[in-house]
Amino acid sequence: MLLRIGHLSTFYHTAMLLMAEKSLCSNIDAEIAWKLFGTGPAIVNAFEKKEIDLAYVGLPPAIIGIERGVPIICIAGGHIEGTVMCGRQRYRGYPEIERLDDILRQFSGKTIGVPGKGSIHDVILQQSIRNAGLGQSVSVRNFTWADMVLEAIIKDEVAAAFGTPALAVSVKQYTGGIILYPPSLLWPNNPSYGILVDKTFLHNNTTLIQQFLRSHETATAYIRTDPDRAAEAIAAHIGFIDVSFVRETFAISPKYCAQLTEEYIDSTMSFVKILYELGYIRKVIDSDQIFDCSLISKIHTEPEHYSNGIAAA
Repeated sequence: MLLRIGHLSTFYHTAMLLMAEKSLCSNIDAEIAWKLFGTGPAIVNAFEKKEIDLAYVGLPPAIIGIERGVPIICIAGGHIEGTVMCGRQRYRGYPEIERLDDILRQFSGKTIGVPGKGSIHDVILQQSIRNAGLGQSVSVRNFTWADMVLEAIIKDEVAAAFGTPALAVSVKQYTGGIILYPPSLLWPNNPSYGILVDKTFLHNNTTLIQQFLRSHETATAYIRTDPDRAAEAIAAHIGFIDVSFVRETFAISPKYCAQLTEEYIDSTMSFVKILYELGYIRKVIDSDQIFDCSLISKIHTEPEHYSNGIAAA
């Protein structure tokens, strides 16, 4: 049996830990074929082409795919509040400037970089610009690969960026940059990523998917309770980042759990409305078209862990 899993380069998703610590997958009765993608929309396209069975995806691109008929459904969470605004120190950020609207006004006439159109980072940026009443005065540049956003900041091709906590750490290390607005304030409870699965594959392989979810839940607990050792495993697997980089990324956005909480689902449904208003989807869809909580509710029976954060150093 082959389980084809799509993932991003986002190393704090449990995909990296499962690849780094293969023993975490010992209960899965299948060979796992991991496939790397540049953005969430690219993963949804792969689902549509039947190239993958399961994936780590931000919920906005998944919603866009579901609305156009891609037969996928979210069966677990993983992380919340995974979008952050960052840039060079020449700009002022929180808490010096308390309101996001006022921070964004510094970028009137400038360009902000963000991963692919329809990604969760893109949707949060687009809505933030709308909320600030900035209209077309702030330009948005989307990048095919999320990693290209850092290069654009280094080259001053964009003035700031919306992206992952790892991007914020990279901007700090390579440009002396700063977090302009933290993930906990940018969009509370936003669904950083979820576990999406092809509906037919789920129907035909429910036991296998349950096995994967147990490994996924174990890995989220690993990050929460032993972040230093998890960081060591991830850094060793990737090879070109150090442990402190991973650990700092965990600290910037520390809310990990596999459960699909009411807050997670409510936040996702607010994205549905915004995606419709932005013209990314043609109609509003219901939560039962996006979520199937039945499996993770059996596997994760205790209260949610997002609010616990990660263990102190």
